[in-house]
Amino acid sequence: MRTGSEPVTARSPLRLRFWLGLWGLLWSVGGTVLFSLADHPGWAAAFAVLSVIVVVDLGVVVHHIHQGPHYQPGPDVPPYEPPRARS
Repeated sequence: MRTGSEPVTARSPLRLRFWLGLWGLLWSVGGTVLFSLADHPGWAAAFAVLSVIVVVDLGVVVHHIHQGPHYQPGPDVPPYEPPRARS
């Protein structure tokens, strides 16, 4: 719900989420490799699953970044009325 108090310069955190996802991918792939070399298949599998989740998340983030900005009402648009409670 739009309240009218949103900052004019608000930005999407998608790029930050992308870079943090890459950082997480680096650590999860590294964990997979290291646990595989240390002969701990359970931990290696857990880190491999985590790597797959991070790759899917990065795909979603990149898709949203490529969609571009969406319409947001400007400061000249009044805030929406709050929903009324049902009796």
